[in-house]
Order: sequence, then C-alpha cells, then structure tokens
Amino acid sequence: MKLIYSNENTFLVNNAKNILENHNIEVTLKNEFASGAAGLLAPIDTWVELWIINDHDEDKAEATLAQALKQQGEHDWFCQQCQEQNDASFDSCWQCQTEKTS
Repeated sequence: MKLIYSNENTFLVNNAKNILENHNIEVTLKNEFASGAAGLLAPIDTWVELWIINDHDEDKAEATLAQALKQQGEHDWFCQQCQEQNDASFDSCWQCQTEKTS
C-alpha cells in the first residue's frame, strides 16, 4: 500500500477516492475519524489519507489525479452563440445548450 493523497478537507479526499475507484484503482481511507483527536495530535496527523492497495497502480493513480486537478484549473468560457459566461465544468452552454468549442 502507498499513500497517494492527503488533505485536511475530507470532501476533497473522498472526491479523489471516487475518481480513482471509477478508474478501477483499489483504494482505502485512513484517519477518517482522527479529527476527534484534534488538539491532542498535530493538525497534519488528523488529515484524511488516501492509500492505493496495489503498489503497481501508483503511476496510474498519480496520472489520474493529476488530470483531475488539471481540469479544476481550467477557466470559464464564453458561448459563441449567445455570449453567456459558463463555468469550466460545463461542456455545453447552460443558457442555450450550444456545445463548447475548443
């Protein structure tokens, strides 16, 4: 087993878990309930950790998470049909349903 991702935000770690599981990578969480020890442990020791079960999945897991994080860094875009601003996560315009162009 290898640690692949850790964050103080449980939602981000669970999102990473879902992404990897959807790519058929076996994972497990550690420290899910360690926040109850906040104040007794160093803050970083209470962060939720995402571990891959099979070491041979490490490269695939790192590439998958890197791609997911890269997509989060994309910028909003403007529809060429109606000029409406759309969030980067949209593949089509929320207003007129025109598909996003590259």
